[in-house]
Order: sequence, then structure tokens, then C-alpha cells
Amino acid sequence: MSTKIFVNLPVKDLDRSKDFYTELGYSINPQFTDENAACVVITDDIYAMLLVQPFFKNFTKKDIVDATKRVEAIVALSTDSKQEVDELVGKALAAGGQPGDFSMDDDFMYGRSFQDPDGHNWEVFYMDPAAVQQ
Repeated sequence: MSTKIFVNLPVKDLDRSKDFYTELGYSINPQFTDENAACVVITDDIYAMLLVQPFFKNFTKKDIVDATKRVEAIVALSTDSKQEVDELVGKALAAGGQPGDFSMDDDFMYGRSFQDPDGHNWEVFYMDPAAVQQ
């Protein structure tokens, strides 16, 4: 599995946001879309996860910025194993990053996060490819 990027964006009106991105020519992946989130397929390796603001708050203790006045995003990177998740987060912390607010260890998904020196949130995760195909 190649590294993919998932840009997580808080949105106020999910339907309006989905309409906007489909108007740009992107598709919505229904497998990862519900009333709280929508997965916009930008390329085979790049996705935008549109998250309603209350759901977005589950991934951070920080206030959500008003994107019309400030810039903020959570950048998520996939890996090929749980070990690679731990290695990358370990390197980030050793290089001066801070632990992030997100961690997950479900049957099919494992993830951890860190903040870079500027406070930007990065999530690193492994997802069992067999679970995605179901």
C-alpha cells in the first residue's frame, strides 16, 4: 500500500461542502461517508475528509479555527504497518514535536498523532487492507 494523504477539514454544512467538491469534479466515497463526514476522492492517493465541526472536535482538544480568518488542518498519512506508525511518531517526538491528541487501536485501524513545532496536527495510521475491501 502506497502512502496516501487524507486532509481533514472542519465544515459547517456537510451537504454544501459535498456539493462544492463534486462540482469541482471530485467524487464522494460512500464507504467513508455518513452524517458526520464525507470522503472526497481527489486522486487514488489524495483525499479530503470533510468533517462536521462537532465530529472534528473528537480529534483535537484545541479550538477549531475560523478558516475564513486563520488556516488549520489535520494532515493524515497512511503507513504499511502499525510498526511504521510508531516509528514515524517516535521520530517526530525525538525531533522536537509534541504528542498529539489522537490515538486509535481498533480491529482494523491503528493510529497515533503528533504536533510539529508550529502546533500543526499530523496523524499517522495503519488500516488493514482486508477491512477496507469488505
